[in-house]
Amino acid sequence: MQQPPNMISSKDLLYLTDMLSWNLNASKKANFYAGQCQMPEIQQALETTAQMHQRHYQQILNHLNNQPGTVN
Repeated sequence: MQQPPNMISSKDLLYLTDMLSWNLNASKKANFYAGQCQMPEIQQALETTAQMHQRHYQQILNHLNNQPGTVN
């Protein structure tokens, strides 16, 4: 498909909702475990992971909010 359709199906919407939920949940968990961790190397890796998932969450949200014809 060269161009996304003007409307998304309910199945696509459910998948997008799942992707947002997965990334938010992974970010929260990584942040929590980073706070519990005593080893600086592992703590840093978990913080980096949390930031990555937060960035992915924000990118998906920004993409959805910037689509023409959407209702905010």
